[in-house]
Amino acid sequence: MKEEKRMKNRWLILFILVIAPFMVCIDSSIVNVALPELAKKFSMDMKAITWIVTIYLMVISAIVLIFGRIGDIVSKAVLFKIGFIVSSLGSLLCGLSRSFLFLIFSRILQAIGAAAILSTNQGIIAQMFSKNERGRALGINGTFVALGTLVGPPLGGFILSILSWQYIFLINVPIGVIGSILSLKFVPRSKKEEREKFDIKGSLIFLVAIIMLIISMNMAIIYGVFISILLIVIFIFIEKKRKEPLLDMSIFKDSLYSLSIFCSFLTFISLSCINIIQPFYFQDVLKLSSFKTGMFLMIYPLVLSIVAPISGHLSDKIGSEFLTFLGLSITVVGLFLMSRLKENSNFYLISIFIGLLAVGNGLFQSPNNSLVMSLVPKNKLGIAGSINALLRNIALTLGIVLSTTILHKSMSKKIGYEVSNFIEGRNDVFIYGMSIVYLCFAGICLIGAILTAIRLINNRKK
Repeated sequence: MKEEKRMKNRWLILFILVIAPFMVCIDSSIVNVALPELAKKFSMDMKAITWIVTIYLMVISAIVLIFGRIGDIVSKAVLFKIGFIVSSLGSLLCGLSRSFLFLIFSRILQAIGAAAILSTNQGIIAQMFSKNERGRALGINGTFVALGTLVGPPLGGFILSILSWQYIFLINVPIGVIGSILSLKFVPRSKKEEREKFDIKGSLIFLVAIIMLIISMNMAIIYGVFISILLIVIFIFIEKKRKEPLLDMSIFKDSLYSLSIFCSFLTFISLSCINIIQPFYFQDVLKLSSFKTGMFLMIYPLVLSIVAPISGHLSDKIGSEFLTFLGLSITVVGLFLMSRLKENSNFYLISIFIGLLAVGNGLFQSPNNSLVMSLVPKNKLGIAGSINALLRNIALTLGIVLSTTILHKSMSKKIGYEVSNFIEGRNDVFIYGMSIVYLCFAGICLIGAILTAIRLINNRKK
């Protein structure tokens, strides 16, 4: 009887399952447009204020694998429900924040809830739907993720144009409350056939390594970076020896799989600078309002949401290798063109450049994800998906750190003394630093394009 009721309500349950990552993506993307205003509100420089974004991604990166494993052992549904409630509470506390430190604490709480959601919702969907409906259900989930990213920037700009910054966080509270109530009522608890052990030692080492790595990168602590890398090496050694590891290392034995996720990692690093650099360029250099800035930032996810499904369909017809190479090549060109932007650049030209980046990423991501998932056995698809989510968040976090570091070092070199913020009346200094950032990230993406070209050539020879 319970099984029949669950099947009858599965589309309602799917709505609950996809509205959660929709909320998480809004939490992630809505903040970027408010960074300049938050910097002025809390009297923080540009590097410090980006911790509002960095801390969110860092926490998710550190615990998403751990939560994924806990969900497999205990219950994905229970962890999902807890994540929904915690994320909603974090949004409420962000909106009530009156100090920078309390805002950071609230963002950590948001991220803990987000990690619980992101590590479980796709697994629940896969369990809820049969093979002939699973693809459709997962596709709807992907659409809501794209919509969350799409809605965030313009919604944030609109809210800032009529209300205070607190409401960019409070906007998600009603969604969270309704979603939490519905999840508690309708999302069924999954059955566990066998009890598995949780890898405590590996989890602790991984947690410390990721947090130390991101903090050390952000604060330019070289010895901290080396220690964190050593911890990651120790983590890999331990995981290879364990029967029930946090992360099954055998998945990396396929060189094509490893190369594909490495190229994806480089791409996310390269594109992360857009969300950090562009709001300051639009608002401080071009003097646009928060709302107009949000509209410009909307171009990227809008184009991406159109191109990605098309490229995914094309990859089924002609294969993934050429499309991934073409996508990375277009991204390199787009980043180079972004480095040419000036104080008086044409708005239509800026839109074309941002759209070109979205086309490149859209052509790359869907075929590359398809290729990655085709290279692992069915019983390891969950592991592969978790690794993709982990590397994406780490790449975005490291990209933020690298972009702000390169920006400030370049600005300091240009003006002749140490700076860590936008200098009023010296737009040329920011433009110079921004240009260097985009050129560096174009170089990072070029590495991925070259590796993909080598992969394409070798496969065609075979």
